[in-house]
Amino acid sequence: VLRDGDVTVWDSLAICEYLDEIQPQPPLLPGSARDRATVRGMAMVVACDTHPLNNLPIMGYLRREFGADDSAVNRWVAHWIDRGFAALERWVSTMPSAAAEAGQQRFCFGNAPTLADVCLVPQMYNARRFSVDVAPYPRLAAICAHLEALPAFRSARPENQPDAEGK
Repeated sequence: VLRDGDVTVWDSLAICEYLDEIQPQPPLLPGSARDRATVRGMAMVVACDTHPLNNLPIMGYLRREFGADDSAVNRWVAHWIDRGFAALERWVSTMPSAAAEAGQQRFCFGNAPTLADVCLVPQMYNARRFSVDVAPYPRLAAICAHLEALPAFRSARPENQPDAEGK
């Protein structure tokens, strides 16, 4: 949840777009409608099709309602991350750029971080948390490694966030 004065925004993608609109530099979405649709689609592969299936309430439901043990829950998480990453890896590999052609693609789309990258990094973090093999997704792994080295992404890592007391 983001609280900004009298504004409360509840959804992660809505928060990102709200922040992009009130703080437009650097932009999270490219200039053309076609390119914005591409970036939003990439972001949604992670934020809508992948992440919701491996968040804490879903894992708790699997345990409570179906008696899933940790091994079964981890298989569930890995399955959905694999499906999402496979789709995104294919999509990202179609993005034309000199860096991509040289095998050094640094972003999901274009030459700067976008909403798609903002969604990729935490899902890759989640994949590592659940020991999902990301070797089948070399472009995503390389993009994520580049992004995680950038100061803005590094400072956003969960372990770099203040705890409830603000420490």
